[in-house]
Amino acid sequence: MAKYHLRLAHLYGNLLNTYSDVGNIIALRYYAKQMDADIAVKIISIGDDFDPDDFDLALFGGGQDYEQLVVSRDLPNKKAGIAKFINAGKPLLAICGGYQLLGHYYVGANGEKIPGLGILDHYTLSQDNNRFIGNITIKNPTTGQEYHGFENHNGRTFLGKGEKPLGIVIKGHGNNGEDHTEGAIYKATYCSYFHGPILTRNGEIAKTLLLRALKNRYPHDDFSQQEALKIKPTF
Repeated sequence: MAKYHLRLAHLYGNLLNTYSDVGNIIALRYYAKQMDADIAVKIISIGDDFDPDDFDLALFGGGQDYEQLVVSRDLPNKKAGIAKFINAGKPLLAICGGYQLLGHYYVGANGEKIPGLGILDHYTLSQDNNRFIGNITIKNPTTGQEYHGFENHNGRTFLGKGEKPLGIVIKGHGNNGEDHTEGAIYKATYCSYFHGPILTRNGEIAKTLLLRALKNRYPHDDFSQQEALKIKPTF
């Protein structure tokens, strides 16, 4: 029996899992176990209510344009809850389509402008007959950590006010192929185009998300980031 219990909302997990983003949940559960915690996962999908007080972490994955269009029509019903969750400093990991939909809008491959939530101040344009595909390496400018992944996206995302990049591109294309940024960090929300999935290859991010969730839910317990970062993956 674990000492700590966390609740994770998998936003549209039945629709936005094209790149096996569910692997991020497997990684979170692995690292949580090393911290004497377990994670209960609930899919929040079309027509479901999202109460931010019911969850400690959230995952918002990516999908094809059709599924993302379907999701974009339901998202306004959850905007208040997601905004409250993010602005309360609860950890959320948004990958690819989820990343795009947290911003103001994105332009699909067919040129259609699809509205996002506008909670984060970025926007995403489309490319003509081109995608950013391949292995990518970035370096977090704050921690100095290097992250490794695989990118495959048509979108070109430009960050806005209050957003820091997850990393500076060492190899690959990143957000837009121009400004050498990849992903975004806003409060405890981490966004990225990394597939792989990102947390199976970059445990430091998983441990950072879990520590924030544990500190939020159990404010009177002592959680050492230094000790958590020593946990090594065995998968």
